[in-house]
Amino acid sequence: MQEFMLIFRQPSYDYSNISPKEMQALAQKWQDWVGGIAAQGKLVATGTRLATEGKVLRKGGVVTDGPFVEIRERLGSFATIKAENIDEAITLAHGCPALDADGSVEVRPVYK
Repeated sequence: MQEFMLIFRQPSYDYSNISPKEMQALAQKWQDWVGGIAAQGKLVATGTRLATEGKVLRKGGVVTDGPFVEIRERLGSFATIKAENIDEAITLAHGCPALDADGSVEVRPVYK
């Protein structure tokens, strides 16, 4: 088994317009999806959901507010999974709630 990182990218939009009920339903979708991977014994670790604000340090010590001005999507979180190969990792990535929000899941092998 190899380890793969699933990197969740989603459109950069304002979550403050989502009702608490909608936010709970979204959280449940994520829990169900990750739980399905865990139930197969293929979940290694999950990343904590990242805040939308932040800073970016660039060469020369230049600090800017977040990468969010320059990009259309943001890194939401990540998970590390076990799979036989990248094709199986992609199969496990199907059903990710980020895809429902026009986001993407980047699948990358983890080097040991």
